Amino acid sequence: MTSTAEPTHTPIDPRTAGPGHQAARRALAAARVALGSVFLWAFLDKMFGLGYSTKSAGAWVEGGSPTKGFLSHVAAGPLRSTFHAWAGQPWVDWLFMLGLLGIGAALVAGVALRPAALSGTLLLAMMWAAEWPPARHLAGGAPSGSTNPLVDYHLLYALLLVVLAAAQAGDCWGLGRWWAALPVVRTRRWLR
Repeated sequence: MTSTAEPTHTPIDPRTAGPGHQAARRALAAARVALGSVFLWAFLDKMFGLGYSTKSAGAWVEGGSPTKGFLSHVAAGPLRSTFHAWAGQPWVDWLFMLGLLGIGAALVAGVALRPAALSGTLLLAMMWAAEWPPARHLAGGAPSGSTNPLVDYHLLYALLLVVLAAAQAGDCWGLGRWWAALPVVRTRRWLR
């Protein structure tokens, strides 16, 4: 028995789309590549210790932990003790690094934007909880430095991930159309 899968979206003919539509598609594509580079850069810096947030001696390839420094210094929030316990655990390091690589690669290539949006939103929500912007003071009483108790860049990035997936931003300057045409993606739209 054969089945014909429904198209995953209605293609827009670039020749007949208005200039505003084209500009919006290009702006979303640029935002997609830029956000993808944020995730990929974090992966590369933690993997190889490029000297930005990770020194070369602390690189993952040199035996360092990409999560230990950040999670062991969580100083506020209801998950503080959980994050401290997770700091430097191999399973946390692997999930974190695979997440950075997978989300970044998907965004730059313009494929699997729905899984990238879901996993990226989860990763960013955990990072938001680790920084805990609602806290005015850290556990020791020092000011937290938080400037907004709710919205910070983690939530903005998560919102952008959802917008990029919903807008099928991988179709412009990416491999989104090719990806959508794959039989496995046509029958499993959540992979789009």
